[in-house]
Amino acid sequence: MTKSNTQFYTWQNYRCAYEIQQPNNSSPQGIPLLLIHPVGVGLSRQFWQRFCREWYQSGQQNQIYNPDLLGCGESDMPHVAYNPDDWAEQLNYFLQNVIQKPVIILVQGALFSIAIKLVQKSPQLIHSLIFAGPPAWATITKTAPKWQQKLAWNLFDSPFGKAFYLYARTPKFLRSFSTRQLFASGDTVDAEWLNALLAGAENTANRHAVFSFLAGFWRQDYSQEIASIHQPTLVVVGEQASSISREGKAETPDERLADYLACLPHGRGIKLTGRNVLPYESTAEFVAAIAPFIAEPAGSRS
Repeated sequence: MTKSNTQFYTWQNYRCAYEIQQPNNSSPQGIPLLLIHPVGVGLSRQFWQRFCREWYQSGQQNQIYNPDLLGCGESDMPHVAYNPDDWAEQLNYFLQNVIQKPVIILVQGALFSIAIKLVQKSPQLIHSLIFAGPPAWATITKTAPKWQQKLAWNLFDSPFGKAFYLYARTPKFLRSFSTRQLFASGDTVDAEWLNALLAGAENTANRHAVFSFLAGFWRQDYSQEIASIHQPTLVVVGEQASSISREGKAETPDERLADYLACLPHGRGIKLTGRNVLPYESTAEFVAAIAPFIAEPAGSRS
């Protein structure tokens, strides 16, 4: 693949980073992809590098736009509490002013909340969506109390929080958390994954985005917004999908898939080997699963 140097645009006086990738020795074809990375200790657009390599090695030719959310990667990291609307506004500006054409959104995990908000802001620029490892249905149909979110944020936004972040970015913690919560097998928590997280967590200002996520500012009832998505949507769930939240622990992967598909007007679903970070832990299988959906002519989708 041909990878651009890091490029930047300005949104609300903040510098936001992104890169563009496309196939080697040929012009891009099809509808471009807009990738939305997960938020966590050291996570950024680098999460998608393994997916991008496999995408082009498998012969796909769609252009890829891979941005860093504010507070992550090479984007500015202001000391603020972030919520999905903030990040959706950032990506909406990126979509309207940089990409300027319809895209297929590919989003990992609970950051699907950004994609849902983005569909509402620019429906004409969203061709279709792919939810990779979305949260448990019970988690995203229950609004967390605002006082609880603010209390958690204030706790994290303190000397205690900073000390916790310094511990959370150690190789020992990152390996343990990835094995317990993200990957189906500890054997797949490899050096490439850990080194990327360690590099991304060097700037401790990344903690504000992480703590915003942990405080649960994204936790709300999305059922009506999901039911209003008229674009074709593919939901991809791991066969060993799990949930950190108390509400979602009893839910099976089949139940999760069924709940999403019952709500989405034009939804399809598939289960793959793996757990919660399918584009990284089951990359080849994930690419093979979503490529036919992406390649379908618009008129044949339903």
